[in-house]
Amino acid sequence: MHIKPFLATYPRFDRIPASPDVYCAQAKHAFLEYQHNQWLAQTGQPAIYIYLIEAHHRRHTGLVALNDVQDFFVGKVKKHEKTLSEREQHQKELLLRWGAVLKPILLTFAPVQELKTWMEAFIQAHTPLFTVHFKKDGQTHQLWAVEDDTEIRFLQDLFVRQVPGVYIADGHHRTSTLALLHQHLKGEYPHLDFDYLFCAYFATDQLDILDYNRVVEGLNGLSPEQLFGRLSQVFEIEYVEYPRKPRKKYQLKLFFRGHWYRLHWKPEVLTAWRPSAHTLPVLLDVSMLNELVLRQILGIRDVRTDARITYVEGSKGLNGIRKVVGNSAEHTGFVLFPVSFDDMMHIADTGKSLPPKSTFFEPRMKTGILIKMLDKEPV
Repeated sequence: MHIKPFLATYPRFDRIPASPDVYCAQAKHAFLEYQHNQWLAQTGQPAIYIYLIEAHHRRHTGLVALNDVQDFFVGKVKKHEKTLSEREQHQKELLLRWGAVLKPILLTFAPVQELKTWMEAFIQAHTPLFTVHFKKDGQTHQLWAVEDDTEIRFLQDLFVRQVPGVYIADGHHRTSTLALLHQHLKGEYPHLDFDYLFCAYFATDQLDILDYNRVVEGLNGLSPEQLFGRLSQVFEIEYVEYPRKPRKKYQLKLFFRGHWYRLHWKPEVLTAWRPSAHTLPVLLDVSMLNELVLRQILGIRDVRTDARITYVEGSKGLNGIRKVVGNSAEHTGFVLFPVSFDDMMHIADTGKSLPPKSTFFEPRMKTGILIKMLDKEPV
């Protein structure tokens, strides 16, 4: 991987009247206003940055830098989700309006002990550029600037030697949009830099993959008895008095009319859906759920566009499903076991894509906390 230092822009919270939580929530809509009010500052010289997020007594440490967009074109920056052209168009309009990228692409990779040891030592020996507390999420974000040329060259060489490829954890559309801008609009905007991706690198041991769950509106004309009759053809079903999230792969939870049920795929279903018979190289709960339940039983023809589906992040827990289902007798909630890093990487390595809304990574970078202006930096 070919990483590069850059001039970072960040908020001056001593001037901003809003709290950090409110600032980040409004960043997409008010960025130009923040600029106009001079509420943003820029680092004095190009640097690579150490970014630490402390949340719920766990520390997540990574690097923020630019990455040569050519690494994306040659397959070193690997995606596991398909992108939608309308979202890419929306992203393009925002990037050109702002002249900036307000949030880095989150990339993950196999842990490198040498990098982890170096970051820990740097943090201990240096003062952070800023520390921001987010009360709503119970998180603290800290940033250190690595400006020394020798240390920057060390990090660049380390990534070339020990990080042969990375996986997009969050930011598929930002990645594809910047790649399209590089390919097609460099000539129209010569003052803007589309040669590099704005990236945050967190190793797999610094991230958590959570479940991404579904609530479906409507029973496709089925009575509750007919619904459970159809589900029993593909699942072994148990009533659960004290629910908890699924504890292993191939186990799901169903919330329906105020009650919870444990669902296990039947052995014959798993056998029939082994990867040799299907496009993905691994067998995923979400793939089987989308086809065997959402499409064949509940009548969802396209999980990407059907308005009957609401996706619920795993960070919201079982209460998140309860809240979306509410008191409706016509809503079903499905809770899945998280996709593993190994399965996600294997799918990306083979050039395949996960179904939409399959993974939810934590921690997430906050919009507007670290910004890359697209104006070309002086050489």
